[in-house]
Amino acid sequence: MKTYRDKMKRINDIFYSLQGEGRNTGRATVFIRFAGCNLRCPFCDTEFSEYREMSDADILAAISTYPSRFVVLTGGEPTLQADAGFIALLHSNGYEVAMESNGTRRPAAPVDWLTVSPKQAYTGATGRLAVARCDELKVIFDGETEVSDCGIEAGYYYLQPCDTGDEARNRAITEACVDYICKHPKWRLSLQTHKMIGFK
Repeated sequence: MKTYRDKMKRINDIFYSLQGEGRNTGRATVFIRFAGCNLRCPFCDTEFSEYREMSDADILAAISTYPSRFVVLTGGEPTLQADAGFIALLHSNGYEVAMESNGTRRPAAPVDWLTVSPKQAYTGATGRLAVARCDELKVIFDGETEVSDCGIEAGYYYLQPCDTGDEARNRAITEACVDYICKHPKWRLSLQTHKMIGFK
């Protein structure tokens, strides 16, 4: 019989806010942001060098202070650290578990909601993605890179305008994204509403 091992995780941040993107926009959410990624995207908003080591029990204690039972495993790339034992621990404590991944690795165990955001086009990475099916595909739209679903089957397909840090450029990208969706209605618009309203 297997015994559960509590492995240390490198955690960049744990915080409580609203989900700002995609299908679950507006939901009260506990975010567990893992440090570290196997890709390097030019627009990434995570500081990889900052983290603290936490046990699964430490993480569970930290998130239990919040009233929502909806938790998002994000990063970085959460599949590098979110092992099957950790996901099972969250489920056994009544959490609905969502994960945001770049799709290069499969989750170690089933989650309740999987968002895949492929980044190969922005990083020069090659090879097939490990994930062929997800609940939600979220593709970054910069107005220059060809839009592709990367052969992934999804329940929902989203385009999200890239945040360049330049207000005029962001506005032009968003307008081009809306125009693209109007011409290709397979896609839906995902906005980073947490940034728009000044939330983390």
